Amino acid sequence: MTRVSGISAVALSLLIGSTAAADVIDRTATINGMTVDYKVIRPRNFDPAKTYPAVLAFPPGDQSMDMVMVGVDYNYRAEAERRGYIVIEPAAPSGVSFVRGGDRIFPAFIEKLLADYKIEGNKFNAVGQSNGGRAAFKIAADYPQYFLSVTGFPGRLEDATPAKLDALAKMCLHMYVGEYDDSWLGETRAQTDALRARGAKITFHLERGQEHVLSTVANEGAARLFDQFDAARKGACAE
Repeated sequence: MTRVSGISAVALSLLIGSTAAADVIDRTATINGMTVDYKVIRPRNFDPAKTYPAVLAFPPGDQSMDMVMVGVDYNYRAEAERRGYIVIEPAAPSGVSFVRGGDRIFPAFIEKLLADYKIEGNKFNAVGQSNGGRAAFKIAADYPQYFLSVTGFPGRLEDATPAKLDALAKMCLHMYVGEYDDSWLGETRAQTDALRARGAKITFHLERGQEHVLSTVANEGAARLFDQFDAARKGACAE
């Protein structure tokens, strides 16, 4: 587990700052014997007959619903509403993290989302923080047909086999890491170089003055994430 796993949702929110209010929908599904609770951010004036761009986000730490709400409130909600995105963020299924067995709900969970919502191109932008970043890279590497881009803040692929690196190299990839995040910086930079050597379009963002929890991509800074999602939708990979 990463250092953020010991940080509470309250502590994270104090580090990141204020939030904007908006409606978020609660959903629950049972998939492959596991119960998964998840939040759905829908655009204002949501029309189920319309097609929307989408983000599949993964929470940090213990990946509980408290941690889901940190991402919803501080990284995704305001920009999703402003730009007309659907964002889905699941908690760890039956309390099992996505990198320790909770990934058994995939790809069936994605297929359920595609049945419930009209998703542009039937593809998502995967994103996550810390343990969520590890989950985003893992799920996208295992099921690349469902993803346009992968972003970790921070995040990287564990069990980086050549086949999984090659699968990721076909997407837009973005790795953020804090200047003072000693436990993540070296390995994240090394994986960026390995992916770039395989032809990946990947950006490495060294966040100056930051440690593990990145305030630079929260609140107003979240626009950076969504600029990259927008670019991936257009077939380009933003810097």
